[in-house]
Amino acid sequence: MSGNLTPLPSLNALRAYEAMARTGAATRAARELGVTHGAVSRQVKALEAALGVRLFQGPRHRLELTDAGRTLAVELTRGFDVLTTAVARTRSDGMDLHVAVHASLSVKWLIPRLADFAERVPGVRLHLSALEPEAVSHPGAELAIRLMDRTRAEALGGIILAENEIGPVIRADRVADYAAASRLVSRTHPRAWRDWQRLSGGPLPGGAERPVEHLHFAVDAALAGWGVAALPRLLVQSEI
Repeated sequence: MSGNLTPLPSLNALRAYEAMARTGAATRAARELGVTHGAVSRQVKALEAALGVRLFQGPRHRLELTDAGRTLAVELTRGFDVLTTAVARTRSDGMDLHVAVHASLSVKWLIPRLADFAERVPGVRLHLSALEPEAVSHPGAELAIRLMDRTRAEALGGIILAENEIGPVIRADRVADYAAASRLVSRTHPRAWRDWQRLSGGPLPGGAERPVEHLHFAVDAALAGWGVAALPRLLVQSEI
């Protein structure tokens, strides 16, 4: 390395920071990297010390990127994507496509279409990764597929794969019980009911909230008659 170049901080620290900035939380970054929450936090603090700048600001449970942190995160994500793609291409003896996708969208929309895709494009080896709830990219993924407002998607240069609607879903033999039904709320999409009410002006069911982990859990729970869920049409089209 040339003596004129500034030595890089720890690569592990840069990796931990990029993951935390992209996913929005140390816990999600830790899950992605296969380390502990504490390890990510320590690496980020060490990076701030090495750079002499604050990368995050605000209360511990509501951290936001500083201007310097946001600039660094964008460049790091781009850099790690280039590195990951270069390594993948070097190892590959064919065409590999790495796709990151939200869990519920993967289970209920993408995976049912993969057999047809494999027949249409047999030379592509598809690799799926889980996309974190708030993320718009994933290390090494050429594509990220997620539910997103059209305006935001277009601002990010995204391509609209399918139009979508959101609305209450309840089992057919429970429709009469809608007003008193329990509301199924996905932890990965907690704004669903609020978004639907804002857009439609419709009344919320009066029952208690029942939290579930993912939207596809809410789909199955609604089909089982455990409550009513505000769901994207894409995930329930076949059931409807």
